[in-house]
Parts: sequence; C-alpha cells; structure tokens
Amino acid sequence: MTKIKAFKAIRPVRSKAHLVASRAVATYKHTILEAKLESNPYSFIHIIHPEFFENDDTRTAPNSVERFLKVKDKYEEFKERGILIQDSEEALYIYRQSTPNHSYLGVIGGASVQEYKDNKIKKHEATLASREAMFTNYLDVVGFNAEPVLLSHEKSEALDLILAEIVKKRPEYEFTTTDETTHEVWIANKEEVKGIQKAYTEIDTCYIADGHHRSASSVRLHDAIAGRGDYDSTKNYNAFLSFFIDEERLNIMPFNRLCKSLNGHTKSELLTLVEEQFEVTELQRPTPPEQLHDIHMFVDRSWYRLRLKINKHTKLDAVSSIDAEILTRYILSPILGIHDLTTDENISFQSGEDGILAIEHSVNSGVNQVGFLLYPVTMEQLKAVANENAIMPPKSTWIEPKMRSGLTIYKIDE
Repeated sequence: MTKIKAFKAIRPVRSKAHLVASRAVATYKHTILEAKLESNPYSFIHIIHPEFFENDDTRTAPNSVERFLKVKDKYEEFKERGILIQDSEEALYIYRQSTPNHSYLGVIGGASVQEYKDNKIKKHEATLASREAMFTNYLDVVGFNAEPVLLSHEKSEALDLILAEIVKKRPEYEFTTTDETTHEVWIANKEEVKGIQKAYTEIDTCYIADGHHRSASSVRLHDAIAGRGDYDSTKNYNAFLSFFIDEERLNIMPFNRLCKSLNGHTKSELLTLVEEQFEVTELQRPTPPEQLHDIHMFVDRSWYRLRLKINKHTKLDAVSSIDAEILTRYILSPILGIHDLTTDENISFQSGEDGILAIEHSVNSGVNQVGFLLYPVTMEQLKAVANENAIMPPKSTWIEPKMRSGLTIYKIDE
C-alpha cells in the first residue's frame, strides 16, 4: 500500500508559470545563470539564489542560516507580489513532460515519511550526513520544498485510466522551454484525488529514482520536529514532495566514464590486459553497447567492444551485475589504478544524454586518454539493488525526467 498525500500547492499564476519554472541552479553555467536573472524577474532562481547580484558576506557562506533566511524572504516577496498563489483546497497535480523522444506522465503529491522509514520507499544510493544536515536546516528555515523527489512504481492500470481522463482536459499550465521540452500541469479535483489515492493503495512499493538527499533530509526534519514536542500527525512534514511515475515511463541512461591517463600503459598493453577478462572486438564504427555486460572503449581514435567472458564473472549479488561495477572491478581498478571513483582525479563522468561524440571529442582533444560507453542499468537491476538494501556504484544512472523547480511548492509546516 502506497500513501500519496494531497496538498495545497503554492504555485505560479497561470500567466507566469513559464517564467517562474526553472532547472536546478547547478545545471546552469554562471554566464547563463546571470543572463537569466538579469532578463527574467519572475524566475524561481531569484528565490533559491537571492544573493546572486549582492556583494556581502552571505556570498561566502552558501549554506548559512543568513542565506536561507534570504531565500525565505524572497519567497515571501514573490507571494506578496502575486507571482505565487496558494490553492484553497488540497489537490494532487498531474504533470506531463514531453521531449522530442520521450513523454513522462505522473502525479505530484506527498510521499509518506513513515513508509520511507519502514523501507516501503526503497533507496539505492548512499547519502552524506553533512549534506542531509544542510538540506534539513535549509528546509527548516525556509519552510517549503520546491523540487519533487522522483519516485517510481509498478504499472497500475487503474491509475492509467484516471490519468488518461484527466489529460483530456485543458491543463492549468502548458508551456515549452528552450530545450524543446513541453510542460503541462493539471489539478485533480476531489473525486479524481480519491480515485488516484485508491489506485495507489494497490501499489506496494516505490523506489527513489532521483532525490535521495532531498528525501532523507525531509525525514530528518520530520524527526527533529517530533523531538521538539510539537508534533502533529496531520501536518505536511509527515510527507515530502514527490513525483510518482510508472517505472515503464522512466528513461534510464548510463553515466559513461573518461580517464585522463592509461596508468603508464601503452594502447597495446591496455588491450592485452583487458583481454584477460573480456572478448575484445574492434568496431568499424562507433555504436552504443547493445546488451548487458558489453562495454565499448574508445582509445587512440579506435573503438572496441569489450564483452565480459561469462566464466570470468560470477554474480554474487545485485551490485556485481551492474556494468559500472564490472568496469571498475576488471579495468578501472586493476589496470588503470582507479580505486575510489568519488575522489580519484583520473576519472570523470559523462551523462549518457551527451552521446558518443562527447566521448570521442574528449579523447581526441587529449583531455582524456580513454573513454568507456556503458549499457544502461535496467529497472530490474535498480530494483534488485534497492531490494537487497545495497548501494549502486557511483554515477551509475542518469534518470529522466528531470523536474523543474517552482511549479508546485510544498509548504512543510501547514
């Protein structure tokens, strides 16, 4: 049984939704960020980055309470100016994101903190206590959450029928961003909310696809509030803002690997060492891997298919079947001397959405000496890792959709 909480979203007025919604600040280059803030007074970035044009001490203390208070002040200013409004009734929000290649449809609502603690909402990534603490403090000070956690679940025919009827109506928001992505939001009425919540009672488990730190910090805040003695079981802090989506609608891409050096090996020596664990075939043209346990390597302007020798690999657990782990175990660590992917400066990661040309350009330019294309992690693999309470290798997946901030803001203490 999965609980999905309806809430009174704080959201942009219809005429300004396309101007308010933004990507995460970290995804913008500094020059583009500055241009957006200068040209668009309605961008949600003004709220989450309120000191951008200032020259004061908070610029050197990005995670300080002082800066978080500025975020809250700017948020309150947006409400006072009528840029953001709050719905008078609790609702669930149907969101569809359409790109030239994919369409993502799901429900924005609150995910249960208790189900997270009971491991009914499963995780596959480790979180850093320091980042959890920072996000918890941030949420506590500003009092809202604006970027949903991405939760996947099994397909539900009952839910699909309800959503299919809702999206026949005119959406509350419909706009297209410069990356050729169309965003649509519908507000479910009371009867539709009841139907959606009933459909979710038939779904046993959800999996965090993206947002492990955000969910963990929301749970920490819940526990901190409960420890203060003013706990209320009806408040929004008993849930955290989430986008629930059918796992079949997700798009899982790999994080590919680039290495600056060959650890003192020549190309010929590298190939000889790799052949101990893999069948090596030179490719006539660059292509992505076609099956699990195929890794494509680009070195010295040549592409090679590395196919793991079956008798060399024994599946001990879910993590050992992940191609990113296989690459580390048989090539990165023993041959290239990269033992810790989180700290070693010899390795970098390239999102699968950047494609083959990004790997070729990086190696041909001399910035890196070798690149590896991985086959995407399957949903079955991700769930197997989560079901074993294990942790995925670092940078194993790039999962879409990537959500926009500021479309449906979740007030924590309401």
